[in-house]
This record gives sequence, C-alpha cells and structure tokens, in this order.
Amino acid sequence: MTDPSASAPFLTAWFDILDGDEPASILNLISDDFSLSILFSTGDGDGAATDFAGGRDALVGYLDQREKGTRTHHRLSAATVGQDEFFLGEVRRAGVPEASFVATGRVNEKGRLQRLLIGRSSGIRFH
Repeated sequence: MTDPSASAPFLTAWFDILDGDEPASILNLISDDFSLSILFSTGDGDGAATDFAGGRDALVGYLDQREKGTRTHHRLSAATVGQDEFFLGEVRRAGVPEASFVATGRVNEKGRLQRLLIGRSSGIRFH
C-alpha cells in the first residue's frame, strides 16, 4: 500500500497553491518547455467542453478566468510512478462538491512541472 502522505507531493502542493492567496505563483513551478491541457465538461449533458491547451500562456489564461477563492481542490487518492504523478480529486464550490477531476503531471529532473493533463466532469463522483 502506498503512503498517502507521500503520494503526488508536487500536484498536492500545486493544488494547495492554486487554492491559496497567490494562485499565480504556480507559474514559478513550470519548466521552460511546459505544456498542458485542462479539459472541463460544461456539465449540461450536451457533451460540450472547454479546453485550455498550450504552454505558459494557456496556463495564464486558465488562471485569469478562475474564480479565486470560490472553488477548491480536494485529493481523494494519488500516486507517483517515477517522474509522473496521478491525482484523483473533487472540486468543491464553497465547500459543496461540484465535480470530480483527474490530473496527471510529469515533474522534470529540476523539480519543475513539464506536462499537465487535467480532466474535470460534474457527471461522476468518487466520494
């Protein structure tokens, strides 16, 4: 059994920072060749989604549209395999569960996030 306190330490810290007072400080944690895709289901049943994809500019765009302090990320389970971290979580709005998400990140040899893939849906829960 994996020690939960040691699972996905980078992504755990990432979401803590994202939910904190200075979410833009995560920009200091990414590599020069960083790329991401954050795919959000709209949750209205029509299959529509929003995708923030690209590099640093896409992450800045994602940060700019966030409702700071409204939504928080809560870890349900996590694992680390080599450079890769896996994080299953729940998004809560003002403490009320809103959606489930899964995140995968690759941390490079310098301790910077190189790749990030996140999928979020309100259509399924992992409580």
